[in-house]
Amino acid sequence: MGAGPTGGDARLPRMRGGLTKVSGAALAGALAAVLRGRWELSRPEIRRVEVELPGLGAAFDGYRVAQFSDVHLDGAMTLKRLRRVVEMVNAEEPDLVAFTGDFVSSRLPKNGKGMAEAFRELSAADGVAVVLGNHDHLVDAEGVRRIARSAGARELRNDVLTLRRGPDSLHLAGIDDLLEGKARMDLVLERLPANGAAVLLSHCPDFADVSGPTGRFGLQLSGHSHGGQIRLPLIGAAVKPPYSKRYPMGSYEVGAMRLYTNRGLGTVKVPLRLNCRPEITVFTLRSPR
Repeated sequence: MGAGPTGGDARLPRMRGGLTKVSGAALAGALAAVLRGRWELSRPEIRRVEVELPGLGAAFDGYRVAQFSDVHLDGAMTLKRLRRVVEMVNAEEPDLVAFTGDFVSSRLPKNGKGMAEAFRELSAADGVAVVLGNHDHLVDAEGVRRIARSAGARELRNDVLTLRRGPDSLHLAGIDDLLEGKARMDLVLERLPANGAAVLLSHCPDFADVSGPTGRFGLQLSGHSHGGQIRLPLIGAAVKPPYSKRYPMGSYEVGAMRLYTNRGLGTVKVPLRLNCRPEITVFTLRSPR
């Protein structure tokens, strides 16, 4: 039977019009998300956190550590943006700068000298300490190390740096990347003095399930997760990389240890940040009251 003027075919234009409106709304929503994601990417947030650190002597009370992470320079991060990050860090006047891995994403930067020069501009009385991330190992760990050394940064490769002020000491330890099988907590514990407050740098935050139970660290600083990079309403992080699923963003208590997972600065795959601005974290360490 053929369809009359009020049959099925007569309804198709209205259906197409409805679909067009839905498609238009979806496109507008997607465009708005992209624009916001690009806006967020270019506007790092500074978060200031106060931490009471067990064993911290009075000479280190008020000590300031500026942490940033996951630059991924060969992605959406540019040298111009990196230099702006350095300016923001320096404006906080930290005693120490800690970088928790992933200088790069998929290749060494063409302008490695420029990256080293940007990092060299970081200003802190006790210098810059770094650990490598999984992308650094996947790309070229030795190449990344050359850039870090050229910048004057100190890599804590399963190692410990001890800072002293009079009779008091503060130990800064660094673990190599867990995801790439380079983490050696046994070496760190061998090199870590028995007394004095201790902070651990670990690219992967879920390493806290190893470091926390040792009872030797009051604070672990991590990155890796990007906070999910894209966070959706009611869902949260769209993606959680391996070894950042338990502690993807912000502050946690793991036993007696405080863990902080920084959201990082760069991106991987999708050059956007949505509901997850890049982050610089400034920690003020306090002696136990």
